[in-house]
Amino acid sequence: MSDNSLDPAPYTRRVATLPPGVPPGPGANAHLHSPVVPRHPRLDPLADRYAARTHGMKTSEIRALFSVVSRPEVVSLAGGMPAVTALPLDAVGSMIGDLVSGMGAQTLQYGSGQGDPRLRERICDVMALEGITDASPSEVVVTVGSQQGLDLVTRVFCDPGDVVLAEGPSYVGALGVFQSSEARVRHVPMDDDGLIPEALEQALLECRANGDRVKFLYTVPNYHNPAGVTLSEPRREQIMAIADRYDLLIVEDNPYGLLGFDREPMRALRARNSQRVVYLGSFSKTFSPGLRVGWVLAPLAVREKLVLATEAQVLCPPSLTQYAVARYLDTQPWREQIKLFTELYRERRDACLESLEAMMPAGTTWTRPEGGFYVWLKLPHGLDSKLMQPRAVNAHVAYVPGIGFYADGGGREYMRLSYCYPEPDQIREGVRRLARVIEAELDLHSTFDSVDTGTFRAVPRAVPNHTAENLVGPANSDHFEDGRA
Repeated sequence: MSDNSLDPAPYTRRVATLPPGVPPGPGANAHLHSPVVPRHPRLDPLADRYAARTHGMKTSEIRALFSVVSRPEVVSLAGGMPAVTALPLDAVGSMIGDLVSGMGAQTLQYGSGQGDPRLRERICDVMALEGITDASPSEVVVTVGSQQGLDLVTRVFCDPGDVVLAEGPSYVGALGVFQSSEARVRHVPMDDDGLIPEALEQALLECRANGDRVKFLYTVPNYHNPAGVTLSEPRREQIMAIADRYDLLIVEDNPYGLLGFDREPMRALRARNSQRVVYLGSFSKTFSPGLRVGWVLAPLAVREKLVLATEAQVLCPPSLTQYAVARYLDTQPWREQIKLFTELYRERRDACLESLEAMMPAGTTWTRPEGGFYVWLKLPHGLDSKLMQPRAVNAHVAYVPGIGFYADGGGREYMRLSYCYPEPDQIREGVRRLARVIEAELDLHSTFDSVDTGTFRAVPRAVPNHTAENLVGPANSDHFEDGRA
């Protein structure tokens, strides 16, 4: 007996309406919820009480892999987990123990909604490495990781139906935040040099023509997650000029900016305009993700609203982790530690790129990151990374399908490979396994493509294209001319 037979009305019809304040227009209906929402009171008696914003919630492509990548036989090229074992763990452990024994009354107590003043001072020192020399501790709000910072910024600025411009592809955690706020994401294409300024301006013009309210541009300019590319210096100036012309707010998410392999940190967008850029930072990639300490640097008026939103959400960020990060910055050689991290990640990046070059079948292309954690790989024509994923897991290798990095369902021909966590030999073995899976998929497609199932006549096979076109986005094939793999 099917589940539907248990309930004569297993579905309830929802009439979609515009949120208050959203003007009608050509783009007004793009954000509406599906008119039919599944409901089964015997499976979930509270199903028809949930808020509308929950109907589109789905598991992250990355989180869905956790049970798989924890298996010892699986080489995970999926999660972007920092190599925390490279930290001086004994020294860090002693530091935290001394902190609790000497300052327990403070470290274990409630704190300020804005965050510890000493930590905010040290955060300004960290940002100065990227050219942000005018930041004041009073403009900094400490958050539970930069993820909470992004959530707070989105809550403060976005109403249902508003448009957020974001690179295509874009960080999966950001897409989840925008979806939960019922904002619409409009992807802007990228290429090897990052976000394309002309495409950004075109998106702004189209949104204006449609009557869409664009609240901000969300960008990861350095060592992009997932694409691995970095916004070039000329384009940074172009994008800031566009922001001035169109009165565009920019949310700059920069967890990887200090992790460049062959260059000094690039000058942040926030260093170019203190009023038009809200900056998100994190200690997850340069110290410890488990401490969950990040921050937002924002103009004072925005800071006030972020503090109020923080107090409503978590009351205050955890005191112990804030004191731990501040003590680490005060007492440990953290700049040298970052250099150690970059050397380690460079070695692993090289192992990944060399293995891809040696083992991947023709027609596979990928980006060449100059820092950070990720390679963005495009499969040969006709392959689908999401459909291929179970066979890869069966071959004991894991990756993140590209579909998770697009709000519009695109990206199936892409995958994100992370080289930050496995040792170089594991990376090489993981790439070898992945190459075999892709080759098997190509053989399977070749078999079906070479037969006309209606008449059983042989049909010509397509000649593989070896140029590295369209490395980053599904609408970007015209933006790659150098033929890099």
